[in-house]
Amino acid sequence: MKNIFFLKSINLGTIKHPSMKKTLTIWYLLISGFLCAQNYTIYVSDAGNFNNPPWQILTFDGNGQNPEVFIDHHLNWPQDILFMEDSNVVLISNLGSGEINRHHATTGAFLSTFASSIGGPTRMKIGPDGLLYVLQWAGNGKVKRYQLDGSFVDDFTAVGVPQSIGLDWDDDENLYVSSYSGDLVRKFDSAGADMGIFINTNLLGPTNIWFDANGDLLVSDYNGTAIKRFNSSGNFVSNFMTGTSKSEGVAYLPNGNILIGNGATSSVKEFNANGTYLQDIIPSGSANLLNPNAVVIRETTGTSAPEIRGAIAPVIYPTIGNQFHVDQQYTNDIKLIRVFNSAGNLVGSFNNDLWTAHNQSNGTYFLSVQFNDGSMAQQKVVVQQ
Repeated sequence: MKNIFFLKSINLGTIKHPSMKKTLTIWYLLISGFLCAQNYTIYVSDAGNFNNPPWQILTFDGNGQNPEVFIDHHLNWPQDILFMEDSNVVLISNLGSGEINRHHATTGAFLSTFASSIGGPTRMKIGPDGLLYVLQWAGNGKVKRYQLDGSFVDDFTAVGVPQSIGLDWDDDENLYVSSYSGDLVRKFDSAGADMGIFINTNLLGPTNIWFDANGDLLVSDYNGTAIKRFNSSGNFVSNFMTGTSKSEGVAYLPNGNILIGNGATSSVKEFNANGTYLQDIIPSGSANLLNPNAVVIRETTGTSAPEIRGAIAPVIYPTIGNQFHVDQQYTNDIKLIRVFNSAGNLVGSFNNDLWTAHNQSNGTYFLSVQFNDGSMAQQKVVVQQ
């Protein structure tokens, strides 16, 4: 299987075959744009006065400046922001109306209702099976699944989780869901069967939860003063980030720093990868921000393309599987590797270690390798669970 390809210089006008031209166009845009550039926009959901307006979705530049109102209509206690780049759509979940709405990803204009009659939708994530998972604040508390066109699939979990507002998967595709009112995190297997309570200590209103590279679960403690770390057995390890209050919403910057919405100060805080506080990247009350409850990073197209390396040995191995390693001869040369699915959507990144693809669907993925000298290479792999 020929698994790696490199582009030295391309004149897209000379490519006649439509599918090949489309593939090379996608790769040219990926390389010259959001793969290499450090340009990105910060999107923040503002819950306002919770069940009462004002509500808004705000945008800020990568420095937390130049705020703009992205969406201020068809909102009712907004909860989460999810971009679907292949269709230029952004989904907004609305706890107050029980709806998830489609908006234009560039202009913010309302397009249509994606799903309705949900018991207060909160967090949304695309799962390992390629379906959209949606949490419910009320209703039966079960995690709902939808096709990406909005078609309802099922109530996935065997039991409900009251006031659920955080979810993530481990490497074995077990699903974890936090309960704000229950002060706990519940675990489900990959088929939705209940595996019991995973964490029920050291929590005061957990919101966002996510696994870090070490396999520990990080939990935003809304009524506490920290982002807390738990090991793979659910045991409390430490306070990872401190000085937070009414924390909700999390996003990683391209440099590994972490953004946390901080409702107590109406701001968004920035921490480094070790959990050390750096700054309020979005200051208190910027653009009349009241209660940040979701933070999303979206990369934007850059203006210059890097050098594309000539043919070299494959950088990543194996070419088929669910764990991919960097060849040892390149470990000291690589700055970052970004992973894209066949639709061109960024699904992960890593540097000199490995990419574990347990949470990804089977199929072809494209790895963009950025070297320390600024040059690039691309490799194709097949995820097979």
